[in-house]
Amino acid sequence: IQGMVVVGFIVEKDGSITNASIVKDIGGGCGTEAMRVVKMMPKWEPAKQNNQPVRSKVNLPVKFRLE
Repeated sequence: IQGMVVVGFIVEKDGSITNASIVKDIGGGCGTEAMRVVKMMPKWEPAKQNNQPVRSKVNLPVKFRLE
């Protein structure tokens, strides 16, 4: 199995990740594994607008090549 899974999520003002969902899946359990990894990630640095932290949507591509 090889291809790219895309996981979408929101980075909140405090850097936490919420509303994670699979945007594109290639099957074989790859989408589930990508979601597990995203949920384990440490806090991100939030986006800033006018020097103030704001919420932002991120689509993170994760490449798989299983042999």
